[in-house]
Amino acid sequence: MLTLVLIFFPLLAALGTLILPRDNAKMYSFISSLIQLGITAYAFTLFLTQGADVLAANFEWVPNLGISLKVGLDGISILLVALTNILVPLIILSSFRNNYSNPAAFYGLILLMQFALVGVFSALDGFLFYVFWELALLPIWFICLMWGGEERIRITLKFFIYTLAGSLLMLLGLIFVYLQTPAPHSFSIDALYQVSLTAEMQGYIFWCFFLAFAIKIPVFPFHTWQPDTYTDAPAQGSMLLSGIMLKMWIYGIIRWMLPILPLGIAEWGNVVMILCAISIVYASVIAIYQKDFKRLIAYSSIAHVGLITAGVFSLSIQGLQGSVVQMLAHGVNVIGLFFIADIIQRRMKTRQMESLGGLAHNSPLFSILFIIVLLGSVALPLTNGFVGEFLLLLGVYSYNTWLAAVCGLTVILGAVYMFRAYQKVMLGEVHERSVEFTGLAKSEKIVLIIIAALIIVCGVYPKPILSIAQPALEEIVLNLQGVN
Repeated sequence: MLTLVLIFFPLLAALGTLILPRDNAKMYSFISSLIQLGITAYAFTLFLTQGADVLAANFEWVPNLGISLKVGLDGISILLVALTNILVPLIILSSFRNNYSNPAAFYGLILLMQFALVGVFSALDGFLFYVFWELALLPIWFICLMWGGEERIRITLKFFIYTLAGSLLMLLGLIFVYLQTPAPHSFSIDALYQVSLTAEMQGYIFWCFFLAFAIKIPVFPFHTWQPDTYTDAPAQGSMLLSGIMLKMWIYGIIRWMLPILPLGIAEWGNVVMILCAISIVYASVIAIYQKDFKRLIAYSSIAHVGLITAGVFSLSIQGLQGSVVQMLAHGVNVIGLFFIADIIQRRMKTRQMESLGGLAHNSPLFSILFIIVLLGSVALPLTNGFVGEFLLLLGVYSYNTWLAAVCGLTVILGAVYMFRAYQKVMLGEVHERSVEFTGLAKSEKIVLIIIAALIIVCGVYPKPILSIAQPALEEIVLNLQGVN
């Protein structure tokens, strides 16, 4: 039952924003997110002391179609639920210096998105998973459409078309697998896992699922919606998209594709690995030439998730461990980077790096926190990014040496574009615009200090994360080895 509370409390809180006065929406949503974080901490404690069974629940929903409200948390999903419920309060707090029109709707949509994201990570019924999947997309569409930049209508329409097309493909594949379950058919994850399909059939279903995930992650060449959407979205929308939603799509591969379609993955996995390698190099090179700092972060995200996806498809325990650790690390780091871009844009009225420079002279604390976030992003040892990237490259190396060499370029190229950006924004001569840069507000300090602390703590001592995720990941790997 506690898992159901975790899922539905943000929904109730989102509805509450419609009742309270508009001026209270910001603080109300922040307090609600902190309560959700407290519930998460309690659930985490129960998981560690009593196991996953205490967090499972199963109620009939549409029994005639084999659809149930079946939810639960294992070592993978509870980490992503924790990530979601840690980052949402930070995202809301990061908006305290922004004045959005219709704040009740804005913060209500964030809480509604939190509800759907926790549902995605908790669902153990295929149809329920799809429902939460679609519900998570609706709030971000409206956030981008209502509070985005000048090109928001065109960009959001493109985002809508891409993501809707991918979702329909996944639904088609999901229904086909459902129809192969023994009568009476069931969407239960256990029933779907037990479906036996020929290698040819799995190959077809593989592409239904993978295209849906590849569009949303995104993987080259399905990435064209992402830089525009990340750049044009309001800062908090970019954080939600890159920090949490992106993980929902990689999680979908781990939870639903690998166990259901092992033969399809064995046949087509090499193609995916090549696409991931292309994504890493292509996005990194494009990032080097960016002049808009926020757009640079958007392309860097494509490179990072390309490596995470490659680690997943390496089908090794190291690659899968790395993918989980790096999902958590990337979520923290990319929110820090987008928040830094928002701070700069709000004060300087520009994100063009050529129009900045010397900001470190005006705010030494900002420069220190910025460099910590940057070092986590480029995977410096003893930061959270290093652990995940090391395991991912180890996993890809076990799959193919040459692919590992190409994927490893992310370390070099990432350092090039991130340090170049830091140099242009923070160092050098003080640009005339930079004279106006003021110190950090209290809410900004809190957000960046917490992010910096997470980067260091998770980098110095990643063992708890690895230990929690390992049993569930080992089970997936053993099942894959048994089939192959």
